[in-house]
Amino acid sequence: MGGMSSSEISITTSGYGVFSGSVSTKNNGGFALVRCQLNQISIGRKKAIELRIKGDSKVYQLRIKDQSNLAHGYVGSFQTSSKWETVRIELANLYPSYRGRKLALPNFNATVIDEVSILIANNKNESFKLLIDTIQLV
Repeated sequence: MGGMSSSEISITTSGYGVFSGSVSTKNNGGFALVRCQLNQISIGRKKAIELRIKGDSKVYQLRIKDQSNLAHGYVGSFQTSSKWETVRIELANLYPSYRGRKLALPNFNATVIDEVSILIANNKNESFKLLIDTIQLV
């Protein structure tokens, strides 16, 4: 999209995912994102997504899609700390968004998840590091 942010996803020797990098607001930037397509995971009777994470005291977003080809996704923000913690995000609270704008559509109510993303977009130049142990439906 023209921005100057840089990021990567890697795996530690302990098996944790590490989403890290640097956000730049230059050239209409201001965010970094990592995404994983899932081949339509059934939600069943699950009501929430839990992330076991260790952050850097910054705010991140969990974004999901029920169809990866849709332009919009469903968003829930979470605050991190420098300690391992479990963050729970209710599926019904995930609101529709496109390019940072909330859409006039219903909150998430699908029966499958086709894509999961983690995004940082705090409108400032900053480095970041988020360790991810698990992301699971509960």
